[in-house]
Amino acid sequence: MPIPVTRKDLYFKPDSSRVVARFFNNGDTRTINLVNRIMSLNEEMVKQELEITFDEFRGRHRNITEIFLKHANNYKNLINSIGINYNKLSMERRLLIGSYSTLEYSLEAAALFNPSIVEDFDQSFLSEGEKRVILSFRATGEGHLSSIVFRKGVLDSSNNLKMVEPQQHIDLPTISKKKSYNKKRFMKKMEEMNIPKEYSDPIMNELPNRFEYYTLKEAVRRIMAHEIDEQKRKALKEMTWLVNSYYDIQFHEDSKISGRAILPISSSESRGIEDARFVRFTDDDGTETIYATYTAYDGFTILPKLLSTTDFINFRIMPMHGYGAQNKNFALFPRKIKGKYAMLARIDGVNNYLFYSNRITLWNDPIKIQEPKFPWEFTQIGNCGSPLYTDQGWLLITHGVGPMRRYCIGVSLLDLEDPTVEIGRLKEPLLTPLEEERDGYVPNVVYSCGSLIHNNHLILPYAVSDYASSYVTVNMDDLLRKLKE
Repeated sequence: MPIPVTRKDLYFKPDSSRVVARFFNNGDTRTINLVNRIMSLNEEMVKQELEITFDEFRGRHRNITEIFLKHANNYKNLINSIGINYNKLSMERRLLIGSYSTLEYSLEAAALFNPSIVEDFDQSFLSEGEKRVILSFRATGEGHLSSIVFRKGVLDSSNNLKMVEPQQHIDLPTISKKKSYNKKRFMKKMEEMNIPKEYSDPIMNELPNRFEYYTLKEAVRRIMAHEIDEQKRKALKEMTWLVNSYYDIQFHEDSKISGRAILPISSSESRGIEDARFVRFTDDDGTETIYATYTAYDGFTILPKLLSTTDFINFRIMPMHGYGAQNKNFALFPRKIKGKYAMLARIDGVNNYLFYSNRITLWNDPIKIQEPKFPWEFTQIGNCGSPLYTDQGWLLITHGVGPMRRYCIGVSLLDLEDPTVEIGRLKEPLLTPLEEERDGYVPNVVYSCGSLIHNNHLILPYAVSDYASSYVTVNMDDLLRKLKE
């Protein structure tokens, strides 16, 4: 008999009205021409044009003045280079330049999918049987560019999810680059990325054991300014790509979590941030941190990355290292196993692998623990988020791909002390696309990036054909009994 699954009548659908004000770089030549046209206006005309823009857009964004000024400042050096003293421009003229350097981007115009769910740190003022949770989604907008957005809600004693109305204004964070780097680790990562040593060594040999971000950037810039062959230019771009992959971001504390969005920032993410798997991690000393693994994609290269936060305001982002840090589908266990971090991944695109490591960003020596076994997963098997702890084993939600590239969701149970041991695996999918769920951006797909257990039920948010999202609940007694048959 199939396991009873309760589908909840709650759908998260993309909302194209949720827009963010992003920097718009129109290129140096066109920007110079634009600035010269703005300089031809007298101060009264500048104020008039600026007020028209404010009237139309100030209600759609918080701190629109601050945004315009920040974007205008990005062109300060360019404006000075054409003989115009940027510092002597009136504030109104700077703001007008900034308005032309800004565009609205609809984060969710195409899809809101691949959800993940974690328990919020704040569990105050709740009734018995309730739990406050944070959901993350992969939001996709124009050009299939993916970002991370959030929602907050409360699961009640009947496992019904009551959501907080999302904030309409969306804030972008302040970005700060990592200031210094370990030379030895950086060179190891370049080796993993197959950057030829003949191109990297001349630069790295001149750097100290800990080097500064701008030191490397300047060294690369000087070489790129000369006539060099395409292979060397590509290698140097990849070095810059790597150094840009480390950064911190910080949101305003007065913004609601639904008003925060993590957009692609570094060049390694230029084509999107994909499928963040959030997990609430408890260290041996009881310290708790929210981690998320995600895939950075620049149109050519996949880079697994890790972000961490303790408040959903401040985030640290870094690439993962090691020969196992390749491909997609990384998911961190919520606690250490025998004193080591543990990670799942699908490094060959087909099978599930397990890693152990003393460092949370270093992953080598993968161990294959699962491969396709049943017809509905014959194409590939992978995780649907971090394993969940139960006293009977690690509950692993999986995805399998079968005929017609249909994605289904399955479940496995792994040994607590040795997750290479599979205690049980469902022969049939737990969740398959319903007839009304088959159509979407990518048809015939149900998929998840993270679940949790509440009131002895599995709470499983899932994506509907890469367009929208919903969630189901499953009784844990029924599920564990079936897994152990």
